[in-house]
Amino acid sequence: MSFLKKLMVTAAFSAAIFVNAAYAENVKIALVVKSLGNGFFDAANKGAEEAAKELGDVDIIYTGPTKATAEAQIEVINSLIAQKVNAIAISANDADALVPALKKAMDRGITVISWDSGVAPEGRQLHLNPSDTNLIGETIIKLAADYLPEGGDVAILSASSTATNQNAWIEAAKKVLPEKFPKINLVATVYGDDDSAKSTDEAKGLLKSYPNLKAIIAPTTVGVVAAAQVVTDQGLIGKVNVTGLALPSEFKKFIDNGASQAVALWNPIDLGYSAVYLAHDLAVKKEEAKPGATLSIGRVGKVTLDDTNSAAMAPPFKFDKSNIEEFSKIY
Repeated sequence: MSFLKKLMVTAAFSAAIFVNAAYAENVKIALVVKSLGNGFFDAANKGAEEAAKELGDVDIIYTGPTKATAEAQIEVINSLIAQKVNAIAISANDADALVPALKKAMDRGITVISWDSGVAPEGRQLHLNPSDTNLIGETIIKLAADYLPEGGDVAILSASSTATNQNAWIEAAKKVLPEKFPKINLVATVYGDDDSAKSTDEAKGLLKSYPNLKAIIAPTTVGVVAAAQVVTDQGLIGKVNVTGLALPSEFKKFIDNGASQAVALWNPIDLGYSAVYLAHDLAVKKEEAKPGATLSIGRVGKVTLDDTNSAAMAPPFKFDKSNIEEFSKIY
């Protein structure tokens, strides 16, 4: 074999090794949550890992700040840009504040989607809502109204005042009150910042400020546990009903002891799974996120994007004494 032929064979062999190595390198998808140490997001990460295993070419980077603030999430995003991840799937603490950092990520070729709590459209390619916003808003009010046949005063204990999803659900809840739940009187909305200690203080404040309060509605898995614990500790079981959105595994004891009659949630495992599927298909298969597009979310099914490139995964599911034992073993 001539020197030239040997050189050509060697070059071809080296190129093949390079291509195979590039192909073998897994896609890095960062699942960025509002804050670490939150059971809802830990469950979502289980779904993310399930999707990664199913897809076969994905490494999940599960990350987020210790405090649920936009500033802390921006630091996380900048770190991920430096790591040159392939995709970022984020549950946002602030719809607008994260946009510049996420635009920088997209300018670097990183796929960006939001899930659970959305980012403004200019800061992401698509958003996956866990469920339909209006349906969630109506559900959280109905969970209180179903156990208040005579009506009465209720209050909302939310997460942070800038949380996109919480604010949208609360506005949707307020809209349905006059027509569908005229006996329900919403007296206050307070914010616990998805922090257990602050949520506890806010729940105590509601009970002190509104002695006729009949229900606390917390559309946050942190806040609903804090409020139920306060009602339990203050001996108000049977007088104040705590409801909202809760993880069955974290909340079962409050259904059991009567501090709550019922709560609702979607499957956070499915939500994390679906977010990774969408991020993967946009990053690897180069699926286009555009209004009207129908995209796969694996075993969960398909979603169709609306005019804002948003879609809803599934309706919320109600948990009460009849079924919480079963679901508490799952998530």
